[in-house]
Amino acid sequence: MIILGLNYYFHDSTACIVKDGKLVAAIEEERLNRDKHTQAFPELAVKRCLKLAGLTFNDIDHIAVSIKPTTHWFKKLIYVLIHLKSFVPFMGHHVVNSYAKQRRFWIWYNRNWNKDKGPKVHFIEHHLTHVAGTFFVSPYKEAALLGIDGSGEWATTWIGYGKENTIEKYGESFFPHSFGSFYEAVTEFCGFKPNYDEGKTMGLAPMGNPETFIKQVRDIVKVTPEGQVRIDLSYFNYQHIVGKKCSNKFYKTFGQPRLSDGPFLQYHMDVAAAFQRVLEERVLEICTILHSKTKADYLVISGGVSLNSVMNGRIVRESPFKDVYVMPAAGDNGTAIGAAYYLYNGIFKKTRNYVHDNPYLSTSYTNEEIKAAIDRAKLKAEYVEDIGERAALLLEQGKIIGWFQGTMEIGPRALGSRSILANPAFPQMKDKINAQVKFREAYRPFAPSATLESYKEYFDLQVEDPFMLKVCNVLKEKQHILPAITHVDGSARLQTVDKNIHPLYHDVITKLGLKTGVPVVLNTSFNVQGEPVVESPFDALRCFYSNGLDALCIGNYVIEK
Repeated sequence: MIILGLNYYFHDSTACIVKDGKLVAAIEEERLNRDKHTQAFPELAVKRCLKLAGLTFNDIDHIAVSIKPTTHWFKKLIYVLIHLKSFVPFMGHHVVNSYAKQRRFWIWYNRNWNKDKGPKVHFIEHHLTHVAGTFFVSPYKEAALLGIDGSGEWATTWIGYGKENTIEKYGESFFPHSFGSFYEAVTEFCGFKPNYDEGKTMGLAPMGNPETFIKQVRDIVKVTPEGQVRIDLSYFNYQHIVGKKCSNKFYKTFGQPRLSDGPFLQYHMDVAAAFQRVLEERVLEICTILHSKTKADYLVISGGVSLNSVMNGRIVRESPFKDVYVMPAAGDNGTAIGAAYYLYNGIFKKTRNYVHDNPYLSTSYTNEEIKAAIDRAKLKAEYVEDIGERAALLLEQGKIIGWFQGTMEIGPRALGSRSILANPAFPQMKDKINAQVKFREAYRPFAPSATLESYKEYFDLQVEDPFMLKVCNVLKEKQHILPAITHVDGSARLQTVDKNIHPLYHDVITKLGLKTGVPVVLNTSFNVQGEPVVESPFDALRCFYSNGLDALCIGNYVIEK
C-alpha cells in the first residue's frame, strides 16, 4: 500500500510517501521553490518524493491530506455570529481560502489521474494528523498525547491517549483560546513576525527577568482541571483574525511594542521571559493532568508549539513522564507524515512497523552531480578522500564551514546534513557567525551537536535528543570551554548524534574531539536569515559565496576562500 501524505492548507507545505508502513521519502516544498514557510501547493515536493521512492503517480493507492475543511463549521459559524467584527476577515481567511485550496488540489488531482480511477482521497482532521500521526511513528506502544498549535480547523489544543494503533481523545480547546496565538502575540510585541519567528522570542526570553511581569501574564492564561486552555482575550486582538494581535490593554500593561528594526529594551525582554515562563508552567499543568488520566510513562507532543525546545526540556525535567517524543518535523510540515500514518494505522488499523528515528529522508547528491555544479559555476575545488578529517582540521583552526553531506533532513532543524559548523571553543564565534554568516540578531544562540557516547560529559540532559528539540543546561564546569554554544542562562539546544544514524557527522565530531579534547561542534542551519535551508549543490554554492563562510565541504570536495 502506497500513501501520499500532503500538507498545504496553512504553511510549510510538505509531501511524503509511506510504503507499506515505512516512511520512504519526505520533503518540504520550501526547499525546492525557495520560499520559506511556503503555502504553495507542494507540487514540486510530490514529484521529488515520487522520484526518491522510485514510483509514479499511478503507483499511489491513497492520498491523505492534513485538513478536514468541514470540521467544526458550526462552532465557527456561532463564533462569527457572536463576534461580528470577525465576519468579513473570517469569510476571507477561512471560507475563500478554503475554497481556493480545495480547488487547487482538485485541479492538480484531475491533471494527474482520472477521478474515477485515481487514488482515494482522505481529508483528515488537522490535530489528529499532529498527535495521532506523531504517536504512530514514535517508539512507544502507549503514551499520553498532546497537540498544541495556533489552530487547525478550529481546535488549538488536543489531549488524549494512544495505545498500539488506537487513539482516544480526552478533550480539545478551541480558538481563540490558544497557546500558539498567545505566543504569537508576544512575538509580534517583540518586533518579530508572528507565526514564523517564535524561536526568536524563545531565544530572547533568557535575556529578561520573568518576575517583572509574571503575575500579569499568569492572570492572562489559565488551564482548567480538565486540561482546557482559557485566555483573557481583553489583552488581545488576534481573535478578530486580522490586524495587530495585541490590544491597547496589552500595551498599557506591558509597554509599547518594539519596532522590527528598533532596539531591544529591557522591558521587551522581560515580557518575553514572562510569556515563555508561563507557557512552560501551563503546559506542565496539562502534562500533570494527562499523566493522572493516562498513567502513561511517556508523552508524545506535537504541533507548532512543540518546537519550543525550552518548554520541551522543562517537560523532560519536571513532568511525571519518563521521556517525551517530538518528531523532527513537529510543526505543520509534519502533518503530511501524520496524515499518512493516521490513515495507515488509525483508519486501516495496520500494525505499526516503523519508528521515525531517522530524519534523513529527502534528497541527496552524488559526487558527480556536485562536481558538475562546481564546474558549471567555474570554481576550483579539491577532492578529499577523508572529508571528515579535513572538516575537523578546518574546525580546529577556527574556520566556519558549510557542510553539505548525504541525505537532507526533514524539519526546520539542521541535523548534520545541511549545516554550518564551527568550533564552539572560540569565544567570539557566536558573534562572528551571527554578524558575518547568518546576518541575524546578535543575541541569538547557536546549538551544539555531541556524540551519543560523550554528551553527558558536557550537558545535563539525561535522555537522547537526536532532533535538537529539548533544551538542557551545559554543565557549569564545562561552560567556559563551550562559550559559543552556551546561552546567557547556561542552556543549550543539544543534538545527540548516533553513529548508526549519521556516521559521517559522528565522524567529524569524534575527530574534532581527538584534536581538541572536546567532541562538540556548533551546528546551525545552512542558510542565511529569511531563506530556506539549502537543498541542492547550487544552493550551497550560492549561499557559500553570499556570506562569511571560510570553507565549504560538499560531498568529497572542499572549497576555501
